[in-house]
This record gives sequence, structure tokens and C-alpha cells, in this order.
Amino acid sequence: MNRKEKKIKKERKHMDSPKKKMLLRTGLLIIIAVIVCFLIVPLFKSLNFGLDLQGGFEILYEVSPIDGSKMTKDKLNATYKSMLKRIDTLGVSEPEITLEGNDRIRVKLAGVTNKEEARNTLSTVATLTFRDSEDNLLMTSDVLEAGGARLTTDANGRPAVSLAVKDKDTFYKVTNAVKDYENNVIVIWLDYNEMTDSYASEASMCGTSESNCISAATVSEGFASDVIIQGNFTEDEATELVDLINSGSLPAKLTEVSSKTVGASFGDATLTTTMYAGIAGVLAIIILLIGIYNFAGIISAVSILLYTLFVFAAFWLIGGVLTLPGIAALILGIGMAVDANVLTYSRIKEELFKGRSLETAFKNGSKASFGTILDANLTTLLVAIIMFYFGESSVKGFATMLIINIIVTMVTMVFITRILMKMFVKTKYFDNKLQLFIGVREEEISVKEKKPVYNYLGLSKFFAIFSLVVIVAGAIMFTFKGMNLGIDFQAGSDITIATTDISTDDLSKDLKELDLEQVSIDVTSSETDIRVKDELKDDEIEKVESYFLEKYNASVDIGVVSNVVKQDLITNAIFSILISLIGIILYITFRFKFSYGISSVICLVHDALMMVATVILLRIEVNSMFIAAVLAIIGYSINNTIVVFDRVRENLKAKDKDKLTNDELKEVVNISIKETMARSIYTSLTTLLPVIALLIMGSREILTFNVAMMVGLIAGTYSSLLLASSLFIFFSSKINKKKRKNKPKVKELSEKTIKGIND
Repeated sequence: MNRKEKKIKKERKHMDSPKKKMLLRTGLLIIIAVIVCFLIVPLFKSLNFGLDLQGGFEILYEVSPIDGSKMTKDKLNATYKSMLKRIDTLGVSEPEITLEGNDRIRVKLAGVTNKEEARNTLSTVATLTFRDSEDNLLMTSDVLEAGGARLTTDANGRPAVSLAVKDKDTFYKVTNAVKDYENNVIVIWLDYNEMTDSYASEASMCGTSESNCISAATVSEGFASDVIIQGNFTEDEATELVDLINSGSLPAKLTEVSSKTVGASFGDATLTTTMYAGIAGVLAIIILLIGIYNFAGIISAVSILLYTLFVFAAFWLIGGVLTLPGIAALILGIGMAVDANVLTYSRIKEELFKGRSLETAFKNGSKASFGTILDANLTTLLVAIIMFYFGESSVKGFATMLIINIIVTMVTMVFITRILMKMFVKTKYFDNKLQLFIGVREEEISVKEKKPVYNYLGLSKFFAIFSLVVIVAGAIMFTFKGMNLGIDFQAGSDITIATTDISTDDLSKDLKELDLEQVSIDVTSSETDIRVKDELKDDEIEKVESYFLEKYNASVDIGVVSNVVKQDLITNAIFSILISLIGIILYITFRFKFSYGISSVICLVHDALMMVATVILLRIEVNSMFIAAVLAIIGYSINNTIVVFDRVRENLKAKDKDKLTNDELKEVVNISIKETMARSIYTSLTTLLPVIALLIMGSREILTFNVAMMVGLIAGTYSSLLLASSLFIFFSSKINKKKRKNKPKVKELSEKTIKGIND
């Protein structure tokens, strides 16, 4: 082979190298996508599903000591421990028990079939007894001080349990007698069952979760004072024993304040429809991204799959219980997570338009977008934490998933996506194929002719008028008809019948026969929902269920909310929203300026009012998920506003802000709106697509959430782009005018002072 042929071969090899690298890395990308798809399904199936997705029973108790003493966190925790031990007997694999405030316990038993057995087991007063080795009763918990068990140490400094004895005479008589027994032990039982419990058969299990026997202490002398139970306890074991003894020595009164039952068929149908809607929404996002960004859209699609896998994995690792609100947060989170990619891609395209190389554009665009992505996600995280801290039940579940989404977004959609993009940028294959890679055409690069900027701010008055009309109409409707409050915000009972073959007239007659006060009857495509003002008790719930089952052969789910719970939900909802707004205005004022912060918060209030007005006008039921939607939009809308304001701030850096005229400031803001318009629309679309899918295909239980989200997304988009920008100009102009007004006075004063000195 001569020198010329070698040179041609070398050049051909050099030319083929980028293509080979690109093909190899594309193959790797496909393998990653396939592996992730195979892992997602089994991981999803291994998650713990809440009762709204597999059926079950939920009940909220108000806890109060029978002896009339004040309820404390310690006493509530003791009751919780006792309740947890009782639940083990029901065979529920993944119970969810949460303490709410200082006097409430919420129990969710997914998969439980006999709710009456569960209700009776949970509400029975804990009973502590002292027995000998032959199971004969020696003493009851009456001999102890209420809640008098304490964690202490023995003479050797090892963990032990101190018991405060109230009836010292009885305690001395019993312990003095037991010391002389052949088997001189006193066995402490919690909820002793004569039919099944025996120390002879359970001695080896005593002190474990497998037995009602919680301790067996050897007695060597009679005691007429407080005593210490000692042994080879770890600190956790001693603490557990303290809680169990207190739960039996301090019997608590459990008052049922709300309950909800979901049949297995309801749960299965809800899970199926929601997941199909989720898949449809995600596919729509992927198609949109590929259509806009071409190959970079494929990278985003793989990132979305990785994102979903990591969210499921994180939820699995923390042992979370996936509920319907959680799935809604996940699907919403996918749309919001894509925003990180859209921001990065937009910045890369801007660099390419300036004539930068692909590698330089990627580096500069990634760096420029990071601060905006961080600010946007931190404000959403702030709202999610507030939702988790102040929210109850479904709102807390939504917030948990939202927090996970935000953390995983930063890991996956920022860092992993950039690693994947860098992998393909480095091949050099796309250097001259920018349209194929990210949708940038050759004729768009280094266009020197500047087109006049459209006056986007001029549109703000039309959107402001539209919003004003909607909000005023909602206020008028509210004055005459009020809100269509759901069971969460209107004490009473919600009866769901799994059939639609009943007329409303017949149901009205049925309710009269059952002596129930009707609020509303709603027949959907698959079930009939009835709301009554009555707060049904245990026996009444059983009576209603039997009535409809016998008459219509249809399964019935009944939820009950007391007036106490209603008031707490309303208080928590208002407080959560106010805290969110205060937190956001403080954060933006710290990161930007006060004019940015106050403009943002006014727009957030606008978005919330638009959502409220729309649900009032459409007569959609307002429940706890509506509050979750309002809080989610507050977080999402501020995300959009920050992106616009970040660009305004960037464009103002090159200007002398104090000397800008009002027209010049408007021009800067219009340019900023133009530069962020496409990104805002794309992001709103990617978030709106899964919401629309949920609205069309999803469960009725999240209808309110989906409608509120759709309205909030649309209102949030134009308020972030136009209304927030107009408000920013208004406040900035006022501040600048004040500065200019004060400046000459200072100058004039200085000149007069100098003149006086000269004179």
C-alpha cells in the first residue's frame, strides 16, 4: 500500500470515528432505556399501595385519657404503641399509623376485609394484668400510677424500667407471696386472652411482638414502694416496654371522628385508570419533546424513564405507601421535571444562535441554566415541605411524593441528562447536524438583523381584565350559592354505591327511609355518590351498608367526617397557603429584590383566586385535594415566574438600573419575555399533558385536583409571563422615581453646605 492510499484510509477512518462513537453510544442509550423499562414494572409492583388503590379501611381517632388528665405527646405515643401491637393481630402487612397534633391518631389499614373487626380491635381499651406462671390473675393496672412507667438504669448502668406504684399495700401482698412460689415470676400481659395466651407456651416469646406477654420478672422479696424491672435490656427494648406498660396502665378513650372505607374493586379500578392516564401523559410528553428537540428529546425521554425508576426506588427505600395523591404528584412531577431539560436546551440553543460551537454552547448553556433551575426547585421544595408539615392525610402523601420528585429532578434531569448529552456532544458527530441534535436550523445561526421586539406587556391588560371577570363572577356565585364543599370540609357522611342503575328519586326515598338528611346525589359513569349531613356511627354505618347491599346488590363505601375535623382542615389549609406565600416572598426578596418578591406573590394570589373562582363557577366539589392543587400551583407558578425574573435580572446587569426610563425598562422586560416565552409554553404543555390525561382517563377521586391544576397551569403561565412582569415594572418605577426624587435633594444640600463654608 503506497503513501497516498494510507493517507486516504487514515482520513476515512478519522471521518468514520464520530459516526461509530455516536452509534455505539446510541446503542448504550437504548440498552439503558430497555433495562429501566424492565426494572420499573417489578419495582412498581413491590411498592406498598394505600387503601385508595387496593381497598381497605381508614379511621381517625381523638385520644383522651379515661382518668381525665391532660393528653401529652408521651401518652399519645403510648396509645400508638398499644394500637400497633393490636394491628398485628389483624394480619395487615403494611399498616399506616400517624400521630396528628397532640390528641389524634390516624390509622390506615390497606387490604383489610373485615372493617368491623378492625374497628372493634382498635378501639378496645388496652388492659394490663399481672399474672403468675400458671396464668392466675394477681393484679390489674389499678396498682400502678397512670402512665407511671419510666426509662431508668439499674445499679450497673444498664437500661431498666421504673414502675410508679399507687396501691403499695396490694403490691406488697402480691410480691411477698410470689417470692415464695416455686416459679417466683410475675408475668405482665397486655390484652391477655384466656383462650389463646399461656405463659407455659409463650415464655420463650415473652417480650417480642409475637406474644401478648410483655415481661416476666423474677420476684425475690416483697415490695412496698416503686420498683425497677431489670434484665439484659437494650435501650430500645426498655423504651418499648415503658410504652407498652403505660398504654395498659393509662387506658385511653378513643373517639372516632372520621372514617373511610374503600372496597377492593374501587381500589383496583382507581389504580388501573390512573396508571393508564399516567402512561398516556408521559408518552405525550416524550412525543412532544422529540418533536421539538429531535435527538436531544430522545435523551430527555431516557431521562424521564430514569427519573420514574429513581422516584419509585426512593419511595420503596423509605417504605412509603403509594396513594392516589402520590401518583398524581408523580405524574405532575414528571411534567415539572422536564422543565429542567427545557431550560437547559433553551440556553444551549441561544448559545448556538450566537454562532458558538456545539461543545461551547453545551458548556455555557448548562452553566447559565443551573442557577435558574436551582432557584425554581428550591421554591417548590419550600412549598412541599410546608404542605408536609401542616397538611393532613392525602395532602401529606402528595407532599411526600413532591419532595422526592424535586430531589430526584436535581439528580436525574440536571446531572444525569447533562452526562448523557455530553457523551454525544463529545463524539463531534452532531457538530454540523445541529437541527438533528437539538432543532437549530442553519439559517437561524448568527442572524445579525434585529427584529423589533413585540410589545408583550401590552397584552397584560387583556389578561388582567379576563382574570378580573372570572374572579368577580366567582365571587358573585359564591355570594349566592357558596362553594360545593366536599365531605372533607363539610361534616357529614359520604356514601358511594358501586352501581348506576338507581334513579335519584329512588335514592331520595331510600334516604328518607333511613332517616338521613340528603345534601347531594351524584351519578357518574361507574358509581353513585351520596352525601348526607348525618355523622354516621358504627351501628348506623352497618345498617346503611346492609340496606343498599340487600336492596340493590351493590357494594358500599362510607366515609364520615366530624365537625371537629372539618374545622381543623380549613384552618390547616388557610395556614399552609399563608405560610407558603410568606416563605416565597422572603426567599425571592433574598435572592432577587423586594419588587420581584411582591410581584410574584400578587400573581400567586391571582392564580389561587382563578382556581377558586373556576371551581365555584363549575360547581366542582372542593376537598382536601383541592388544597393540594392550590399549593402545587403556588410552587409551580413561582417556578415559572423565577425563570422570567432571572432573565430580566440578567438583562438588567448591562444597564444602569437607576437611570433607566420607564420605556427603557419596558423594553428590557419585553426582551426577557420574548427570550423565555417558548420555554414557558413548552414547560406548561409538558405539565398540562399528564393533567389532561388524568382528567380524561383518571379516577373521579382526583377530578377536583385535575380541574384545579389545569386552570392553575393556564393562569400561572400568563400571570408569570405578563402580569408579574407588569407588576415588576410598576413597583420598580415607583422605587426608581423615589430614588431620583431624593438624589437631587442630597446634591443641593451638599452644595449649600459647601457655599456656607466658603462664605
